[in-house]
Order: sequence, then structure tokens, then C-alpha cells
Amino acid sequence: MRLYIEQPLVHGARVEATEGQAHYLLHVMRAHVGDRLSLFNGGDGEWLARLAETGKHRCVLICETQTRPQQNTPDLWLCFAPIKKTPADYLAQKATELGVSVLQPVITRRTIVARVNTQRMSANAIEAAEQSDRLTVPEVRHPRSLEKLLAEWPQERRILFADEAGEASPIAQALLGSSCSSWAVLIGPEGGFDAHEREQMRSHSYVTPVSLGPRILRADTAALAAVSIWQTTAGDWR
Repeated sequence: MRLYIEQPLVHGARVEATEGQAHYLLHVMRAHVGDRLSLFNGGDGEWLARLAETGKHRCVLICETQTRPQQNTPDLWLCFAPIKKTPADYLAQKATELGVSVLQPVITRRTIVARVNTQRMSANAIEAAEQSDRLTVPEVRHPRSLEKLLAEWPQERRILFADEAGEASPIAQALLGSSCSSWAVLIGPEGGFDAHEREQMRSHSYVTPVSLGPRILRADTAALAAVSIWQTTAGDWR
């Protein structure tokens, strides 16, 4: 068992599980006092902890031994137009498993999802991090318009813009030989970016248009394909 905790983790620390975590430990996993599990918080590595106290809606855990030092994930942001609930859940989970560091919803002219549930997205990311042995959880950011995103973009970070409608190099080819270590993948909505958005993105020096192959991919498929290729070419799959 692994749990993500938002408290400092040091030897002897008393960690109070949330009510939801306590329910999971006591009523789903049937844990008892004396049982041990792993804790991580994204900054202090992974710790073996002992279940020391239980109540009706509470659990207290005591940190005993650090089992892994902190290891950071590659510096890759995933910027994507929001999609429907079930694919969005899947995207947050799988992007976390693949190692992205930031999940950034982007509102485009053709975005059809009016509301983004960032709390739900965070919950999916945490669950995926717990299950995938990851020591960090992606930062989930509030939605931003494409115009504002580009206007405030840190120009030392390059964007791989999946342009299904224009001429572009294959993504792996675009990454070869690059010395940049800070990247983002930008995926459009169902129906793609419109002509004005494509022109706007191509006007920025930090944006690299790329192709994801000869077939039209769903937005969630395109995002995960691009992240996977980046990981094999420039990330921690090498």
C-alpha cells in the first residue's frame, strides 16, 4: 500500500491520514494497528510507516524508515484542451504514469468542454502516482486561454505543438539533437486548432510544430503518444 501525504515526512513523524484515506485503509484494505505501508509527499522521498492508532474516521501513522530518497521526474508539461469526463480521467491517470510534471488545461476556440474539474483531475493524478510507484504528483493548474498561455509563456521552455493540419517534422526527429531540457507538449481539442490559432503558435520562436503520424488521433491518444515519444527521446526512458 502507498499513500500520498501532504505533510513533512521524517523519522518519527506522526502523520494523520485524511478521512478518505482512513476509510480506504480501514474499510477497503482492512488494515490494523501494526500494519505497515509506504508514504510519499513529493519532496521527502518514500517512507515506511506503521499504523499506530485508529478510530472511527481516523488513522495515525508513524514514519519509521526512508526506503527511497527523493527522485524528480523529467521536466515536461502537458498542455491540452479539456475533453469529456471519462477521457479526461484517463488522460490525467496515464499522463501521471508516463511522468509529466504539470497538467495544464488550455481553452481554445474549438474547446467544447465548458467546465474543468481540477479537483477531480488532481485526485486522479494522486491515485495514479500511488499505484505507479512515482514519488511526485503532477501539478494541476487552472485552465487558461491559449492566448494568455502564449503571452505569458516562459520562453526558455520549448513547446511541441501537435499540428495535424500543416507541414511538420515527426516529433522524434524534431527532438533529435536538441539541448533543451524544459519542454511542453501542446494538444488541441476535438476538431483541432483553427487557422488563426495555428498561425499564432507558429509565429513564436519557442514553438516547434510536430507531426504524430499519418492518422488522425483522438485528443487523449495524441497527448499520450506525444508524451511517450518525448520520454523515449529526451526523457527518462532513454
